[in-house]
Amino acid sequence: MGLSDKALGAAMLLVASVVFVYYTTWAILLPFFPPSHPLHDLFPAREWAVRIPAFLVVVGMSAIGSFIGMVVVKEGKKQKAKAALKAA
Repeated sequence: MGLSDKALGAAMLLVASVVFVYYTTWAILLPFFPPSHPLHDLFPAREWAVRIPAFLVVVGMSAIGSFIGMVVVKEGKKQKAKAALKAA
């Protein structure tokens, strides 16, 4: 038996909050600390703060485009099958 809806929602909210705080610290607050500060050791290079979200946007848009394309193709096949059934 899986988690209840409330427990799953709470876990998702916790993960989203941790990711938000981590990314915000990495991308926005870290430049205000000197490079020798030990906080810099907890994060990858700053260039990845742009590369990772850009990659996720490209992958997400590709998945959405693929899904829409599959739906359009399936609907086209349904319409052709309906038209063939009417013609017969």
